[in-house]
Amino acid sequence: MIIRKASKNDLVSIVAMLADDKLGSRRENFQDPLPESYLNAFEKITVDPNQELMVVENKEAEILGTFQLTFIPYLTYQGGIRAQIEAVRIRKDQRGRGLGKKMFEWAIERAKEKGVHVLQLTTDKKRPDALKFYESLGFVASHEGMKMHF
Repeated sequence: MIIRKASKNDLVSIVAMLADDKLGSRRENFQDPLPESYLNAFEKITVDPNQELMVVENKEAEILGTFQLTFIPYLTYQGGIRAQIEAVRIRKDQRGRGLGKKMFEWAIERAKEKGVHVLQLTTDKKRPDALKFYESLGFVASHEGMKMHF
């Protein structure tokens, strides 16, 4: 398993994984070629030093998973850095093989390397299996998250 920064060539595989579940299929627009909006977002992510869009691939260079780390500098915790992990996906045919755990172990180490004091994530309440998985890794549901969609 190799974890590396995503390239433009990985976008089709990434968006396919984002769209390949009950919730993602409602909000993503997966087609090949991809809509320009995904290419624009990728460009914004790659130029922002606080963003790391990652892919997990096997020895054959097949994309098996993806996630995005965002490093958030702020004033609390004496000018600390918080990391957010989002868009976590493992390809459907690869689930249950321990890739997610390895991916998170890598992300946790990366956050520590960057001097982060807390790594946080959100998960949809409609994904109880994901919640159990995150808890098994040591994440604690310590806060109630809220969102406002526009």
